[in-house]
Amino acid sequence: MSAPRTLPWPLVALFTAGYLAPYLLPTTVGRLASGLPLTATRAGAVGSALLLGSATAGFLLASRVDRIGPRSLARAGLALAALGYGGAALTTVVPAVVTGAVIGGLGSGTVTAVAASGIAGQRDPHRVTTLGLLGVSALAGALYLTIPHLGPGHGLPLAAIALTSLAVWPLTGRLSARTAPARTSAGYDRLPHPRAGLLLAAAMPFWSLAQNALWGVSGRIGLDQAHLTEVTVGAVFAVALGAGLLGVVGAGALGPRLGRALPIGAGTALIAGCIALSATAADLPAFAAGEIAWNLLYPVVLSYVIALAASLDPRGRWTVLVGSASSLGTAAGPLTGSVLADRAGFPGMGQALAAELLLIAVPMTAVALRTGRRAVPVTELAVLEVPVETPAVAARRAYDTASPNL
Repeated sequence: MSAPRTLPWPLVALFTAGYLAPYLLPTTVGRLASGLPLTATRAGAVGSALLLGSATAGFLLASRVDRIGPRSLARAGLALAALGYGGAALTTVVPAVVTGAVIGGLGSGTVTAVAASGIAGQRDPHRVTTLGLLGVSALAGALYLTIPHLGPGHGLPLAAIALTSLAVWPLTGRLSARTAPARTSAGYDRLPHPRAGLLLAAAMPFWSLAQNALWGVSGRIGLDQAHLTEVTVGAVFAVALGAGLLGVVGAGALGPRLGRALPIGAGTALIAGCIALSATAADLPAFAAGEIAWNLLYPVVLSYVIALAASLDPRGRWTVLVGSASSLGTAAGPLTGSVLADRAGFPGMGQALAAELLLIAVPMTAVALRTGRRAVPVTELAVLEVPVETPAVAARRAYDTASPNL
């Protein structure tokens, strides 16, 4: 019997801190537009700049986490996030807010890179990912319920992200100072599964763009099209994130039983329908149904996508690269959603995003199908027994075993 596995709580906490900014995007963009002299499109552009900083950090650090050291990088990322978001929360000067948001985004991307790299090296990356998604969904849901009651202003969601970064800082002491992976005969600098990894990385910006184009304007849909109050919209978001918790729990319970192709392909198709429904909402029931169903499915599919990327490289390089590619789409999401909504209306935006998701589901499902069967580890290979014609001796029963160490 194997000993119970110890859960890597520092990685779960870093995952939560790194992903909190995208999860709070609707209220952040909405409050930038209402609390500062910014139009809705320009506020969406600020949100895109924040997420672009996160993507940039991920691309730069994809292959450097183990060289620099997880502990040092995590602390640097948390410091950047606290300073950037905190500074943006304390000022009303638009250039300073934009600068702070970009610096905070760089910090979030650094923290996410450390978390993704560490999660990929775990025995069960999908389980750790679902725990991280549970953490960020629960925290974001609590903030959506709390922030509307704390008063107006653009600084509250930004301050919440900064304080979360400071709260996670003490856990970085349990991270290793530097990871030194063992060299293999193939050389550890070469990325395995290059075709599958590149195809997944190329598909992820479009997948994330559709998700966050809706998420970035969901607050406007609720306020302007469904004619709801900010408190009601925040309550819907909190319930929706609660549904996301249930979805993540279900995904964690299922694990790899359904494979990865079915959850990714069918789940993406269902998300497309949810986006179309939410974008046409004109009242509370329709708005709540679309947002809750979408939030139920989105983290489930995301957990399988992260697990798929982790299966391509145990060192986590594909996980970081795919996550950074996803951040590019996330960065373009708020601005894309705002532009589409202004030009085609919310329903037209939803139809365009749903069609794009259906198209991008094809290559993602193909990657999941192609990499569904992984090679058997060396330690699980059968040992070939070679008979030796020697007189039998009672003490020589040790021939029944063989060492897997080469």
